[in-house]
Amino acid sequence: MPKPKLDPEEQELLEAYESGELESDLDADRREYLSKAAEEAFKKDKRINIRISSRDLEALQRRALEEGL
Repeated sequence: MPKPKLDPEEQELLEAYESGELESDLDADRREYLSKAAEEAFKKDKRINIRISSRDLEALQRRALEEGL
């Protein structure tokens, strides 16, 4: 997979991350809150079935891919 093109600010952040210059400022309470929020967001407790055309499904999949979903 080709590397994405980064703008100068993104490249600077990547270099800082890779060199270990960046440090997390999350405290334990905030980390726990974010962990629980992520857990809740990804719960799959409902199931639905829908029928759509192949063309519409492909369009939805293409859009999801573009948006990183």
